[in-house]
Amino acid sequence: MAPMIGRREFLAAAGAVAAAPLLPRLSFAEAPSGTRLHGLSAFGDLKYKPDFKHFDYVNPDAPKGGLFNFAPPNWVFNQSTLTFNTLNSFVAKGDAPPRMEMCFDSLMASALDEPDALYGLLAESVSISDDRNVFEFILRPEARFHDGTPLTAHDVAFSFDLYKKDGHPSLLLPLTQMTEAAAVDDHTLRLTFTGKQSARTILNVAGFPIISKAYFTENPFDGASMKAPLGSGPYKVGRVAAGQTIEYDRVEDYWARDLPVNRGLYNFDRIRIEFYRDRQAAFEAFKKGDILYRQEFTSRIWATGYDFPALKQGKVVRREFPSEKRPSMQATALNQRRERFHDPRVRKAIGMCFDFEWARRNLFYGSYERSQSCFERSDYRAEGLPSPEELALLEPLRGKIPDEAFGEAVIQPVSDGSGRDRKLLGAATRLFAEAGWQRSKSLLANAKGEKLTVEILVEDSIWEQIHGSWIGNMRAIGIDASIRVVDSAQFAARQNDFDFDLITMALSFTATPTRDEIEGLFHSRSATLPGSRNLCGTADSAVDSLVDAVGAAQDRQSLTIAMRALDRVLRARQDWIPNWYSANHRAAFWDMFGFKEPKPDFGFPVEALWWFDKEKAAAIGKG
Repeated sequence: MAPMIGRREFLAAAGAVAAAPLLPRLSFAEAPSGTRLHGLSAFGDLKYKPDFKHFDYVNPDAPKGGLFNFAPPNWVFNQSTLTFNTLNSFVAKGDAPPRMEMCFDSLMASALDEPDALYGLLAESVSISDDRNVFEFILRPEARFHDGTPLTAHDVAFSFDLYKKDGHPSLLLPLTQMTEAAAVDDHTLRLTFTGKQSARTILNVAGFPIISKAYFTENPFDGASMKAPLGSGPYKVGRVAAGQTIEYDRVEDYWARDLPVNRGLYNFDRIRIEFYRDRQAAFEAFKKGDILYRQEFTSRIWATGYDFPALKQGKVVRREFPSEKRPSMQATALNQRRERFHDPRVRKAIGMCFDFEWARRNLFYGSYERSQSCFERSDYRAEGLPSPEELALLEPLRGKIPDEAFGEAVIQPVSDGSGRDRKLLGAATRLFAEAGWQRSKSLLANAKGEKLTVEILVEDSIWEQIHGSWIGNMRAIGIDASIRVVDSAQFAARQNDFDFDLITMALSFTATPTRDEIEGLFHSRSATLPGSRNLCGTADSAVDSLVDAVGAAQDRQSLTIAMRALDRVLRARQDWIPNWYSANHRAAFWDMFGFKEPKPDFGFPVEALWWFDKEKAAAIGKG
């Protein structure tokens, strides 16, 4: 399953900063009140000085032109790679096409070679009050929407107010503690918070896409419109065939095109995304050259499918790129809004029916490793026994969290790889019995006579093969287990409304996670918010306190401690069943592009970083 990306990741290459040699090089945590900053960093200094010319990971002389037709490997907000029925990406309802965010600018934008740094885009500087609750942004007077009208502080204030009221949960939740978004004048915006927000909340909020007040005063802000909203970014919506194709056209007179961090970015004249409901059909389109770049998420195809003529002729490149240095999560949520999943023994027993070792050998061609953590591939993954610093956070919660959180970090059981490990299934049966589920005829039932049913909701038929053994094991011990395949629209609607038993989600966090990111998945506040990523319905005051500890961290060491403590508790609670992960991006592309190596450590937006190479394209007949 391809991952969604974190809230700040869509800013991967969407920002720019002008030279401002009088502005100091400080992290916002250390900056004196009133100091005008050209960038923000959670911990420590910014890498780039105010007068830098371009980011180190780009080619500032990259040529412009060409078409990039690709299969997006990740997405944000309400977006889908299978279909789309709205062009508003910033609400919970509807399915929007990926990369709509490239049509919009933000106050600040991320650098991909720093774990948590933002630099000014719409805002040329920001200053912070002594109590760190008021942020004043000075906007660039040259900022414009695509229709030539000025983008002002009034548009920014309107955007934040609208997101707080009606935005997608990824936009709404970080604004919970915002008390005011005020346009002091056309070029000065003031954001005020209660003091209860995380110190790093601003790193999320400053990256939100800014929309037009005039446009959304005249048009509804909902998920029903196929009219492209007025934007200001490096691309605008071009040709659209609803549910099938969308093209983004590069804006020739983009107002920020000459800013230093834009040099070397947004090089393709057109970016096209075509939508396929079937993975095999998408792969066949790639083989023919209708799609020019894809990341491969199907192990069978990666192992056996790349033997077609264009690859043998050297027209297609197949290679791996290292994954980002960011925590990732792919896991199956057990929906605790269903009473039968309240007991952690039930959740653990269901997880024991999943035979990863069998799937790795028979389905994944040995290409994946078993996930154990919600923060896999990072220092935030808990290992072994808790450290004294972790215990300092966990001990006050003793009696409120599972005892397992105080021992060795919980890991998933290893099967014998047979696909039907009798020892594990026997242990699962005993757990069900302890939780009050006994065999009644051929099925497990509770004291009320209710059968134990488990339905896994999926939107792609490939999951029927992947989960087939899991379903078989559950049925073998008396669970009425099934898989339901639905179309993308129904899948999104049921996920938003939490209308499922089990559902799988993949995502990656930012390298320096904020409380807002973590809150959206694990905090009580998000458990009842439609469209949130708290798919399990986790609503536990003890977990909330650990989420708050993540938000309160003042340095990277304390953040790591808090994240590890949270990881221990989440794993002990058995809320999620960890799936698997890969250490690399498995990519294939027609050999007609240029790119700079090595790739940046904290993002891989190929559509923004790469460029069309005329000579390479001509050599393979694609010129």
